[in-house]
Amino acid sequence: MADRSLPLGPYAAVFAPLPVEGRAETVRRRLGEAITLGLLPDGSMLPPESDLADRFGVATVTVREALGALRDDDLIVTRRGRGGGSFVKAPRDGGRAALLSRLSRVGLGELRDLADHYCAISGHCAALAAGRADPDDVARLRRLATARPAPDDASGIPRHEGTFHLELAATAQSARLTREEMVLQREIGPVLWLADAEAGEGWGALRQADPHGSIVEAVALGEPVTARARAEDHVRELFDAVKSLHRVARSRRRR
Repeated sequence: MADRSLPLGPYAAVFAPLPVEGRAETVRRRLGEAITLGLLPDGSMLPPESDLADRFGVATVTVREALGALRDDDLIVTRRGRGGGSFVKAPRDGGRAALLSRLSRVGLGELRDLADHYCAISGHCAALAAGRADPDDVARLRRLATARPAPDDASGIPRHEGTFHLELAATAQSARLTREEMVLQREIGPVLWLADAEAGEGWGALRQADPHGSIVEAVALGEPVTARARAEDHVRELFDAVKSLHRVARSRRRR
């Protein structure tokens, strides 16, 4: 039987207990975000409905309703019989079409405000991580920093970026910050990653500069000021890339 246990870190935020209102929609949104961000990899099997109900603190019928909505969203498939269950079906284009559509409806001022918020959260997570990370945390972050997808990997790039920032938040050892990181990634993160992935030379320059590696080194050395500055600089560079994509998305919408 497959081991359905999940590691700690950002995964704990995915399966944290839910608020009372809108529980089916909250389950749907939380699992959908985790799939889009790559926390739940393509093809992986979700825990059984009863296990999910226990983890979320909801009724089984609530989980069943949420899974039905995720099937409608084409984010999971359910197979019956021996070896069956619900399996993750990640968007093959990394959600590019949906992200461009979302971006076209956002004003530049709102986009800038979200990026500023993201910059503040990422910087604070990096600073806290520099003061709290143990050797295992640093080793995990280093593995993530070096496991870079190919530049033309439309789905791998946003998932790699998203996973790194979530692990950085988890290393800060704050469940609230980790959940806030997930919320911000839903609102702005994937758009930033997509913009950078399509920036051509800009993406190559960022990869050569190795922003993740420089953040990890500051965390490993226990330098919170440097870690904060490098994380904030990375988010600002990503936001610079999103500006041109925002213009493209808005022009397409006007046609």
